[in-house]
Amino acid sequence: MIHISPRQQAGTAGKAGSQFTGAAFPYMTMAATDGVVINTVDFTPGARTYWHSHEHGQILQVLAGRGLAQSEGGPVVVLRVGDTVWVPPGERHWHGAAPDSFMVHTAISLGETAWDVPVAEDEYRATATEGEEND
Repeated sequence: MIHISPRQQAGTAGKAGSQFTGAAFPYMTMAATDGVVINTVDFTPGARTYWHSHEHGQILQVLAGRGLAQSEGGPVVVLRVGDTVWVPPGERHWHGAAPDSFMVHTAISLGETAWDVPVAEDEYRATATEGEEND
């Protein structure tokens, strides 16, 4: 068992190599342990990850605000407080805040993360509108 107190986490930057558009503030909750990394990320309005995938999948738990997530080729999903998202291994996706809201989530990443290109602004704006319509 590993126990990590808040005092041990204080001031720790997020996972090295993470890629974001806009202002996002990752906070390392648990550094890589047995292939698992846990980060809590505060996204400002419009901030989001780059396209990426995870070797063994990812779990997102929304703690505050409203956000958006999308897997390649799929619909935009509106994320709200209390939502949990499972992204299967190897599925290319992105997630972040809605254009008009902050969002805080805990991300549990399993295995290696493969970062890709940014989500283009026009693509994000179009998907943000689609996601709100599907809300």
